[in-house]
Amino acid sequence: MTASMTARSLDVDLLSRELGNWRTSSRTGPAYHGLSDAIRLLIVDGRIPIGARLPSERALAEALHVSRTTVTAAYTQLREDGYLNARQGARSTTALPVSPSVPSLTIPTANLAAATLAAPAAVVSQAYADAAELITPYLRDIGIELRGVPALREAIAERYCARGLPTDPDEIMVTTGALHAIGLILATYTQPDDRVLVEQPTYHGGLAAMATRGVRPVPVAMTSTGWELDAVDAAIRQLVPSLAYLIPDNHNPTGLTLPPAGRRRLAQIIADTRTRTIIDETITDMWLDEQVPPPFAASLTAGRDLVLTVGSMSKSFWGGLRIGWIRAERTTLATVAALRPAVDMGTPVFEQLAAAKLLAAENDVLPERREILRTRRALLLDLMREHLPDWRPAPGTGGMSLWVRLPAPMSSALSAAASRMGLEIPPGPRFGVDGTLERFIRVPYTLPDDQLIESITLLARAWRTVTGTAPAEPAAVIV
Repeated sequence: MTASMTARSLDVDLLSRELGNWRTSSRTGPAYHGLSDAIRLLIVDGRIPIGARLPSERALAEALHVSRTTVTAAYTQLREDGYLNARQGARSTTALPVSPSVPSLTIPTANLAAATLAAPAAVVSQAYADAAELITPYLRDIGIELRGVPALREAIAERYCARGLPTDPDEIMVTTGALHAIGLILATYTQPDDRVLVEQPTYHGGLAAMATRGVRPVPVAMTSTGWELDAVDAAIRQLVPSLAYLIPDNHNPTGLTLPPAGRRRLAQIIADTRTRTIIDETITDMWLDEQVPPPFAASLTAGRDLVLTVGSMSKSFWGGLRIGWIRAERTTLATVAALRPAVDMGTPVFEQLAAAKLLAAENDVLPERREILRTRRALLLDLMREHLPDWRPAPGTGGMSLWVRLPAPMSSALSAAASRMGLEIPPGPRFGVDGTLERFIRVPYTLPDDQLIESITLLARAWRTVTGTAPAEPAAVIV
């Protein structure tokens, strides 16, 4: 939700937009069930803040074009389940259940919400041990590194050089993860209500960062085979966004990669329109079928100051490191650096030293990580052919998940049904703007085999429930 949510009063039009095609959740039951499920998922996902006041029943009924009775019943269901607190003489406020007897509070048995791998434990442990031996000189200083420790910036710069993009350590700023990097760039170059061009679908974390900033994402739809660059060009020229946010390598969630010719065309569009652009490379290392081309910034012959490349250790090594970075021209990076002290005072030194050691070992770590993903992707495809034969995965060649087209636009209903069974999986609209993408869902293949098998079995059961081909499953109950 946008900045208006911070006032703890939910704007009815924004809530209506976030609910998307909630009616799909009610195809096998009363309409109020679908509405209550959709609001509950927004609360659980953090897209509605706890303690926020919901719109009045009449206002929401008018916005959704349903009867007031439907909204009243949905609100009543949410109060009974512990997701709303009723207040005398005032609108109900959102909450999370606290009583173990709440029927709809499920025991999470499986999780398809996160597309990331566990750490390569031995290598990460050794990196931390090495960092402990290297930390002493930094203890004699104040420990604030706004740009990042030299060892890590040098290691990151060397990686870009090896991939075909000459880079100096002074063109690197270390951040506390990729989302922190995206947030810094948004804070530097946008104001509330500014437009930011995004792919549709795109990484939901990027959309969340934009919502926090109060900017308006402008979607350009991707095709089944990739980017429609004519549409990107037209959208930029017509809407003049303050910023663009794009994922050209192992795109999250589709797994597609923009080929060299497309990179050159996009680079020309950016240069011609002078559009400042975030290039998200957090999943660049996770190519599976074809190695990705050189960094997008290497395609630029003009407008190099316009592109800020974001990278991260999270997908390649371990999310617990919380290490990311921005690669940009010195003058561009100086602008971001001038703002940073108002946001934070730098990234922890110890983790930076460990990250530098891990980057030195990437040739030993990354091939094995890719092979794990290839094996699990093959297992997931086999499971889907067995349990969900009508689902159609996109032809991505990398990344950590499949972007799957459903036989019917019931993604939110599926997510709600799965959640009641103890399986967490975000609906397709989470990866888009304005509640679209109900025909799609993202299915990661990062879980160990036994957990992946369990998860897909539950997902298939949830699908049979929402399509009416199986009886509804009872909600799991904490006892």
